[in-house]
Amino acid sequence: MQMDILKDYTQSEFTVKGSRFLSELFPCETQADARNLIKSQKTKYADSTHVVHAFVIGLGGEILGMSDDGEPSGTAGRPALDVLKGYGCTNVLLTITRWFGGTLLGTGGLVKAYGDGAKQVLAVATEAGLFVPYIEKKDFTFTCDYGTYQPVKRFMETLEISDLNEQFAADITVNGKIPVSQFEILAAKLKDLSNGRILL
Repeated sequence: MQMDILKDYTQSEFTVKGSRFLSELFPCETQADARNLIKSQKTKYADSTHVVHAFVIGLGGEILGMSDDGEPSGTAGRPALDVLKGYGCTNVLLTITRWFGGTLLGTGGLVKAYGDGAKQVLAVATEAGLFVPYIEKKDFTFTCDYGTYQPVKRFMETLEISDLNEQFAADITVNGKIPVSQFEILAAKLKDLSNGRILL
């Protein structure tokens, strides 16, 4: 199944019986990234009652995580995670921050609120065109001389390269990420343009 990833941060907010809920979506590539973001959210919203989270990470969405953060077990993180999983997205962290408004929502009310919070922010992201197909990428790095670099650079512009970094010294060191499906094409062209000197 083709998974989608989130390009950029987005949020939505709603109120249920006086309790304020803030749903936020973050692009997130690793569990470590997720943990760091969750930690910073808890610090940022120290005045809140709960910072519930759910995340889906990995090419097939195989890494899952969630927390009820003090809400009754199964009423917050689980419904949020179920919505994320059902959406077919990955490399995404969802936090739903609640400021208690004085009225208890009950188990069913909490499940509905956190599930709706997830659905609402996903709808906002979709409407804004923030989801794109997840394409597995591979890191590459190579060094070449200035004379070779111009034709190399022209060719690289025809590929879907991201996180490109060029360091200019005696030679030029280049690194970045490229879709796995284009890696061999780049490797063959670099070898050809450099008469066999550049090998990925």
